[in-house]
Amino acid sequence: MQERHKNRKLYFDEQTYTTEKYVIPYIEQCHKVDASTTLLEVGCGEGGNIKPFLDRGCRCVGIDLNKGQIENGKLFFADHPNLSNLTLTYSDIYDIEPADDMLFDIIMLRDVIEHIHNQERFMGFIKRFLKPEGVIFFAFPPWMMPFGGHQQVCNSRLAKTPWIHLLPRGAYASLMRRCGETEERVADLLEIKETGITLERFERAVKDNGYSILRKTHYFINPNYEIKFHLRPRKVLPVLRSLPYLRDFYTTAGYYVVAASK
Repeated sequence: MQERHKNRKLYFDEQTYTTEKYVIPYIEQCHKVDASTTLLEVGCGEGGNIKPFLDRGCRCVGIDLNKGQIENGKLFFADHPNLSNLTLTYSDIYDIEPADDMLFDIIMLRDVIEHIHNQERFMGFIKRFLKPEGVIFFAFPPWMMPFGGHQQVCNSRLAKTPWIHLLPRGAYASLMRRCGETEERVADLLEIKETGITLERFERAVKDNGYSILRKTHYFINPNYEIKFHLRPRKVLPVLRSLPYLRDFYTTAGYYVVAASK
């Protein structure tokens, strides 16, 4: 697992695979995706999720706080035939002013919302970049799922240890240090402990900020696990999906398409 995060081109290719096979068909149930479509991805990294949209001729904008990943992305896309339709920007989304050319048909946050502080504020802010008939796609691991703390990026045995992120903050930090994790890694994972989001809190933030849920799916086996682990995606059974809070423990990914309420 750690190798995927270290090898950014491999990670890019995995994102591309899942977005092409699962994410775009999922969004297309609610909004067309063709050469007339405009896309904004917040937290784009190198842009692996963007590539399938760019392949279709969409005008795509990716924004990320990691300058190195943005520079990698520019290299990965250097020979793309639709390069003129792509903008990759190193910036904080809060520093960008919406304008006519910054309104989008689709906004995408895939494995990003769980890293954002004050998601409730963000949900209200991002709406200003959305066209009137536009949609936002979210995909994220619920906080209480086995690896909701992203401990799979650890360099120790903790990378394969489920639910340890649910330990009290002090105990979790101490365990990581005893297992040899760097202070940078400890700080990163403690920050995720602050920002991790449950299905319940996400849906509440959606409602409170004036959105309607057009489509949602809770996965027992995340679609991205197909390319990573050769596991076929599986949805959470309806009877288990209907159990608030408990479902967060066995749902490995939530997929949502939302739109501003009329």
